[in-house]
Amino acid sequence: MIMLNKKEFFVINGLANKKTLKGSVRINGAKNAVLKALASTILFRDDITLKNVPDIEDVGRMIDLLSSLGCNISKKKTGVFVCKYCKKISHILNPEISSKLRASIVVAGPLLARLGKVSFPHPGGCVIGERPIDLFIDGFKKMGAKVQLKRSMYTLTAQNGKLKGADIFFRTQSVTGTETFMMAGVLAEGKTIIKNAALEPEIKHLADFLNLCGAKIKGAGTSTIEITGGKLLTSGNNKYTTPPDRIEAGSFIILGALAASDIKITNCDTSGLESLLEILKASGLSFKTTKSTLHIFNNKKDNSNFKNIDRIKTHEYPGFPTDLQAPMVIFLTQASGECLMFETIFEGRLNYTEELVRMGADIKEMDPHRIIVSGHKSLRGKELASPDLRAGLAYVIAAIIADGRSIIHNIYNIDRGYQHIEKRLRDLGVDIKRVSE
Repeated sequence: MIMLNKKEFFVINGLANKKTLKGSVRINGAKNAVLKALASTILFRDDITLKNVPDIEDVGRMIDLLSSLGCNISKKKTGVFVCKYCKKISHILNPEISSKLRASIVVAGPLLARLGKVSFPHPGGCVIGERPIDLFIDGFKKMGAKVQLKRSMYTLTAQNGKLKGADIFFRTQSVTGTETFMMAGVLAEGKTIIKNAALEPEIKHLADFLNLCGAKIKGAGTSTIEITGGKLLTSGNNKYTTPPDRIEAGSFIILGALAASDIKITNCDTSGLESLLEILKASGLSFKTTKSTLHIFNNKKDNSNFKNIDRIKTHEYPGFPTDLQAPMVIFLTQASGECLMFETIFEGRLNYTEELVRMGADIKEMDPHRIIVSGHKSLRGKELASPDLRAGLAYVIAAIIADGRSIIHNIYNIDRGYQHIEKRLRDLGVDIKRVSE
């Protein structure tokens, strides 16, 4: 597990809206992909190797969670882990770890499918609104599981020790729900059909790998996925390689737009970032892309050429990602004109904007889901505390373009999803250091 000092903080001396950052930055493996791939190792009858694994806290938490079940996971070298097959594993998810990791719920699918029983607490994670698990409970009931809730622990038991294939319709698209039931269906009896499934590219990436190893999954990447259940999977010579993190890539693209004179973002799959790139292009950003790189070269020394579009609405893929909403708001504070930001996925995810107003941003709250951002406002360095993973990085971007010094506390939230972020920023020219109290 990655050991982090919870009392560490960042000190950042801002650029005062000058575009001086230069260099290249490589995008790491996707957090939202590798966590589900780690959970999928429960479906295998042999050892499985995972490559391009990011060195982030959430990966450490997931490995700790799986290890507490009895799984044997070892690091072979940087970015490479081997998950050994274990005949005996527990059905009880560690409450302490699960309560801090939202993705822990995805482990319930393969575990219930393999053992016929699973116990877990309400999952935790970032405090960005309610995340009810009714979708999961209802889906497992449709697959024949009985549910008991006792002392804050859910215990699900499959009839005769085996889940049954079922038709599952999501009232609201859910990435985690889609992946959970897709994996559960791999070992269930009969056919499982998921309707109104999420479309995120990470889902198809996982399904393609599982199919290489013996799964029978059709339609991943579309709104209807069919899974024909079978036996435990065999990895053979197949290794799982984590795809690039499109949210991290989008965050660096926004930083590059605001603060770089010449920056190249490598190992970047831009095909999953079309909504962001179209907005930035409409705002006036010039960039060049290849299959795996994005190059930003700013001719102007400030952001006076950027113009806000009228409205941005977060939406399930391929719409604008909710995980890029906070960094995008930083961009909106610097472009001319007004923009309505409409957060449709999570309530409470706009709370971080109060601190941006303290920095000098002009942001008016309409309701818990909508704000109006008026741009071309100079930001001033302040002392802040990261409220969650994505807003935490948005604060870092705000501090970089601000005038003066900023101190950002609670950076544990940032470390959960971004590998060695201060070193990578320093390599681009950011004046940032990590300090321990």
